[in-house]
Amino acid sequence: MSGASGLGHPKITGQSWAMVAFLAFIWGGSFLFVELALTGITPFWLAASRILLAAVATTLVWGLRGFALYKTPERASTLVILAVSALSSTIPFVLLSWGQQFVTAGFAGVSMAAVALLVLPLAHFFADERLTPRKIVGFLIGFLGVAVLIGPEAFRSTGLAGEVPGRAACLAAAACYAVASILTRRIPPADPVGLSAVTLWIGGAFVTGAALVVEGWPGWPAGSVIAVIIMLGLVQTALANLMRISVIRTAGPTFMSLVNYQVPIWSVIMGVVFLGEAVEPSLFLAMALILIGVALSEWRALTRLFGGSSH
Repeated sequence: MSGASGLGHPKITGQSWAMVAFLAFIWGGSFLFVELALTGITPFWLAASRILLAAVATTLVWGLRGFALYKTPERASTLVILAVSALSSTIPFVLLSWGQQFVTAGFAGVSMAAVALLVLPLAHFFADERLTPRKIVGFLIGFLGVAVLIGPEAFRSTGLAGEVPGRAACLAAAACYAVASILTRRIPPADPVGLSAVTLWIGGAFVTGAALVVEGWPGWPAGSVIAVIIMLGLVQTALANLMRISVIRTAGPTFMSLVNYQVPIWSVIMGVVFLGEAVEPSLFLAMALILIGVALSEWRALTRLFGGSSH
């Protein structure tokens, strides 16, 4: 058993790949939903609403499982649980909701792709996941694919007064996600539903307090905005948070970070399908680069999955 995490070495299975692919699909629509929701609700209350709704839904499922949390006598410190709660939902949700008012959706997408690059060195030193030249090259190729996919929009200026702090907020959110992944891995064996519920309630309490202080009492949004918030709360937050924790706890934070390269692809595809956006030739080059990067970085896991040699 690893001293760093208490969970042993990461084990990547077919289920791990399936969950990462589905998470990319779920989160691919998040930026669009957030922008729609911001037309009728303020940033802090949007974050609070989706987290609290997710907390309620997750707790109901946890209750059906008996409300058991830890699987061994060993328990995580309160400080670690608080840190995971703040860094995995509260702080990044607020930062992204606020930052997206001033930056392009492309820049927000690149910021989230940076999570994978930030996780690499952190996992090497704090999560027993060795940093290898092949893994570094794979992650860099994947990031290049995201940059090609998003194109000049990623760095185009919006001309808004708050653009610089908005960009800083998006990058800070990426750093929060990276650190939260490492800390989640270090928590002792626990029920993933219970762990998700606890972190969501703590995060919801934090962000609700911040919303009251910064934005005051919220108004009642339109029905269409409420529908978007429900989608964000139940799917993009509750379901996604449970799957994210499960992947990190079993396959490790480095593997989980690969989802950040796939999210922009789904975001573009959804724009084509639902918004009638044009299909750019760069989409196919970007997809090829991202797939090559993912394959290189997790070559051993892929060869084990398909029954080949891991050498």
